[in-house]
Amino acid sequence: MTAEPTPDDIDDFFSTARVIGRAGAIELPQGDYLEFLYDHDDPVLAGGRGLDFEEFAEDRNQAPFLQELLAYWDGLYREPFVGITTDGAVQEGLYPLSDQTGQTPDAAALVTAAEKVLATLTPEQLEQFRYPVDAPEWRAWSNPEFVIYAVGLRLERLSFDAVEAILEMVRASLSPEGFERVREAMALNGFLGELVDLPAIMNEQSYWVALYGTPSTDAAWGWQLFGHHVALNFVSVGGRHVIAPVFLGAEPALSDADHPPLFGAREQLALSLAASLDAEQREVAVVYESVLDPTMPADRLHPADERHVAGAFRDNRVIPYEGINAGHLTEHQRGLLNAIVEDFLLLLVADQRAATLADVDAHVDDTWFSWYGATDGSQPFYFRIQSPVIIAELDHHAGVWLNNRLPARFHVHTTLRLPNGNDYGKAYIAQIGNGASSDR
Repeated sequence: MTAEPTPDDIDDFFSTARVIGRAGAIELPQGDYLEFLYDHDDPVLAGGRGLDFEEFAEDRNQAPFLQELLAYWDGLYREPFVGITTDGAVQEGLYPLSDQTGQTPDAAALVTAAEKVLATLTPEQLEQFRYPVDAPEWRAWSNPEFVIYAVGLRLERLSFDAVEAILEMVRASLSPEGFERVREAMALNGFLGELVDLPAIMNEQSYWVALYGTPSTDAAWGWQLFGHHVALNFVSVGGRHVIAPVFLGAEPALSDADHPPLFGAREQLALSLAASLDAEQREVAVVYESVLDPTMPADRLHPADERHVAGAFRDNRVIPYEGINAGHLTEHQRGLLNAIVEDFLLLLVADQRAATLADVDAHVDDTWFSWYGATDGSQPFYFRIQSPVIIAELDHHAGVWLNNRLPARFHVHTTLRLPNGNDYGKAYIAQIGNGASSDR
């Protein structure tokens, strides 16, 4: 259907309706995402046809709203790196490497996979692909379908052998189930491109990839993959893997039998936890009664980020705790909370996931769970799990390529961060003295 312009429209893609508080429940649509497809010739879609990703980005970046937003993001990108905190002060000593011994069993295979990537690229491509491990470009990732910063190489412009080698490096870095989830997110991007007939803008290979440092079983190095609804930052250092920040999303997140719900299990765990809260717990945990609660502060909602707080360019954000402390949950509820965290950490290989879960468990008394919306699944919702060593959040969004102007469960954004300075493995890297010279 063609969406009629409303006074709330900022431009063709964004509406203030997604950030204006309103009384009452934000009900979920009765139908599925197919009811919210734009007509094929709607200006939102037709304006991008015939453009490649660079031309589309140039066109989108002319929008006054985006110019203002990009200028703001650029300012955040150029700040010296601090890390996400609750009050602006980094808690020290949260990520010791001294207690870690040995390497993940497949460390050598991972290095071999990365070296194969290097062997497939031309000298000119290697110049664009490789960065020092402390390069500021780590922080240039973003998740829109239009390009903000071009870092590294674009998959869709590489040879088949180069793409296969890169994907094999990603596979070797992640757990089998984690790699499957990433590939499904990339496939959903391709599905969306086909759905709206814009495959030159959104496809399974519309992603940037870069390598940082020199692949090694002991020195710090890593890689980055980012584009629409997928952004991964992987670092191997001192026997530990970090994969943070992570941004995974999908529109539509609910599709057909060929593309199962990407976040369905995580959402069900979260709803089970929310529904299990008694009245006293709910009073504390449910921070806002809806995702557009009119009591939210004026700056709590953002036209691009909506409710999620730890997305692109938010490396130094101050995010106070909110909701209920895990110490006030029952053993069963803490089990559900841990299962949600484990699902966020699914991308890590098994031993690395266990080590990171142990880090999270060590701070259970300083872990907080917050919820926005109804707890029975009848509304879109937002939740966040936050402690000194993790931020994990899921948010339901309004449409961008679908024309629902209010949040719905078929557009999902999720983020994962290691606060207090360990995004991009920086807290670990500083301890081995490799790459600690850059504060960006």
